[in-house]
Amino acid sequence: MTTTKPNIENPRQFLPVLVTFFLFFAHFEIQLAQPGVTEAVYKTVGSTKLKLYICQPILHPKSDTIPAIVFFHGGGWGGGHAWQFLPQCKYLADRGMVAISAEYRVRNRQKDATPFNCVEDAKSAIRWVRMHANELGIDKNRIAAGGGSAGGHMAACTALINGFEDENVSVSSVPNALVLFNPVLDVMEVLKVLPKDLRKILEPRAEEISPIYNVSDGAPPTIIFHGTADNNVPFHQAAIFTEEMKKHNNRCEIELFEGRGHGFFNYNKGRNPDFTATMELTVKFLVSLGYMK
Repeated sequence: MTTTKPNIENPRQFLPVLVTFFLFFAHFEIQLAQPGVTEAVYKTVGSTKLKLYICQPILHPKSDTIPAIVFFHGGGWGGGHAWQFLPQCKYLADRGMVAISAEYRVRNRQKDATPFNCVEDAKSAIRWVRMHANELGIDKNRIAAGGGSAGGHMAACTALINGFEDENVSVSSVPNALVLFNPVLDVMEVLKVLPKDLRKILEPRAEEISPIYNVSDGAPPTIIFHGTADNNVPFHQAAIFTEEMKKHNNRCEIELFEGRGHGFFNYNKGRNPDFTATMELTVKFLVSLGYMK
């Protein structure tokens, strides 16, 4: 068998690779660069600038402070993109909230990032929004956190897990409410679906970073959406967590979607009725908290 070596003097042979590379990142930028979405860097780690993508309600005067929600995308703490939750952001912004989708460090882009760094970044994002509440027109006492899968885990950690703070803690990183989509609540139970090197990092500290083992009195009111056929994050995690929250006199609601798998709630170009169903229930929950009319 003969092997053809690339001819570095003929750059045209690399054109298909370069085009693919460009189209991928162009697609990523187009997803985020939408009308009504503004950007803000909330944290810089080395050469990495982590951004928030902020959706404001139309004609929202900044002097009128309103509730906000910060979403964290899924991806097993290793991948994913902030544009996952832009449809949810737009939906809630259209109904009168400031809705934000956050970047955070992931292993696919920052090679040494760990799930513990992800939690640190989530807390930093909540803190940044609270610190900049006045300029964004946000009520700093009505900031919710949300997310899906690993992002749901991160949102829950901002509310329930102590530590993992890498900044000045004079401003709280604890949200006032939680909106969680098939969240990882018991890390030990999902280790089997993770890469071996990530299992090795998480296993010794799985309980420490599992919201289900760290529930206490005074936790934020919470709603959870979960599919009963989820093979990545078993739905009984949400059921057990809900019971644990209630034992501590915390409000926690669970909405089970029969036969649905992991990520059932995603927008999917507007063709997914479960997206609408989960968002209608989210609005109902937020109305009950006084976050929406």
